[in-house]
Amino acid sequence: MAFNINGFQGALKGGGARANLFQVMIHNPVALSQTNLSAFMIQASSIPESTIGVAAQNYFGRPIKFAGNRTVADWSVTVINDEDFAIRSAMEEWSEQINGVQSNLRSGLRANASDYKSTATVTHYGKSGSPLRTYTMFGLFPVSIGAIALDWGTNDAMETFEVTFSVDYWEALAQAGAAGT
Repeated sequence: MAFNINGFQGALKGGGARANLFQVMIHNPVALSQTNLSAFMIQASSIPESTIGVAAQNYFGRPIKFAGNRTVADWSVTVINDEDFAIRSAMEEWSEQINGVQSNLRSGLRANASDYKSTATVTHYGKSGSPLRTYTMFGLFPVSIGAIALDWGTNDAMETFEVTFSVDYWEALAQAGAAGT
């Protein structure tokens, strides 16, 4: 195949999706007021990953592969920390109610999985500002709240930290009118 810039440009619908046009909404069951704030304070994320495993069965010494079960990887976000630690505090409280730092017990308010698991959405936008696709994660809860690096030599950077969530499954919804739908 010969090099053809016009063919490449024609195949790239809308000039390609941009990695910086997204919004994340995490529905924190412990601090519901922080849900809208997460849309502004989450600096980095990803579209969630899933993998279909392989079930192999040997037949006369040769492995024959069959589709196995789907697994969903943990999902992480990078949060900008503000001076009131609003998101950080909300994540720490959510984690504390799942398993207390001192007590090693679950809060009575979170006795059942449905009491501490929640949802989150990642909406990917086009250059016109229209949503292209929305991913909703279900059965979400924090498993790791990352460190905040402190450094006397850093003058012009805002603090960030990473939160990793366990996810049961996710669903994708293509938006009406989005390219490729």
